[in-house]
Amino acid sequence: MNRFQRASQIWAVLAWASTHRQSLTYGQLARVTGAFTGGLGALLEPVQSYCLVHKLPPLTILVVQQESGLPGAGFTGASAGDLATAQAKVFGFDWLEHGNPGAEALEAATKQFPSNG
Repeated sequence: MNRFQRASQIWAVLAWASTHRQSLTYGQLARVTGAFTGGLGALLEPVQSYCLVHKLPPLTILVVQQESGLPGAGFTGASAGDLATAQAKVFGFDWLEHGNPGAEALEAATKQFPSNG
């Protein structure tokens, strides 16, 4: 499974979590997807880039650090002072209706707008 296929898998997990108004820690996301915790930033970037390019709420805001309950340093989808509002927008958006964009669209968005250094 390549990076963008894994990002598509992560999209599905986060879309489901959003419908239940839940966030996930990096460790939980790694366990659910079988991904390595240390590599999640690179796997979350395509999801974040797609949301930025398509002006969608920042879906990756749902992945948080266990200690702080906040997104990691690579999250650029909202400013630090706007996290609660951004998360509310994610919870209010119908991700299941939007559908999973798929690996190709996530890759294209990442090439168009790299969002994680």
